[in-house]
Amino acid sequence: MISQYKLSTQSNGLFNITEQVIDAISRSGTENGIAVVYCPHTTASITINENADPNVIHDIMFGLEKAFPERQEFLHYEGNSAAHLKASAFGASETLIIEKGKPILGQWQGIFFCEFDAPRTRTYFIKILRSPSPPTF
Repeated sequence: MISQYKLSTQSNGLFNITEQVIDAISRSGTENGIAVVYCPHTTASITINENADPNVIHDIMFGLEKAFPERQEFLHYEGNSAAHLKASAFGASETLIIEKGKPILGQWQGIFFCEFDAPRTRTYFIKILRSPSPPTF
C-alpha cells in the first residue's frame, strides 16, 4: 500500500509527520513489516530525530546553516545549492520497522519532513510492506 501526502511549507525547518506515518500504517492494517517514508524532492528530505524538545529542531537548522551556507562560488543557476547539499546530507527516505501495527521508534524519536527551500508545496510518500504470513499446515 502506498499513501501520498501534501505539505505546504512557509519556511525552512523540520515538520513532524509521525502521525501521518502512524495513520498510514493503521489504514493499511499491517501488523508486521516495514514502512518507507520517501521524499521525491532534491531540496527536501526525511529524517528521524528527537521529538521531545523543540530546541533540537532549532539546533539542527542552525547547524545546517553553519555547515552548508549559501556561497557566491556556487554555480547552480537557481541559487539554492545549499538546500541541495542539506537534502543530500539527510537523504530522501527513512525505513521503519512495523511491529504489532505500530512503527518502532525510540522514546524521544519522531519522523520529520525537512524543508530547505521554502516556501513550497511538497509531496511525500509512505509505502507499507507487510511481512509474509507464516505458512499454515
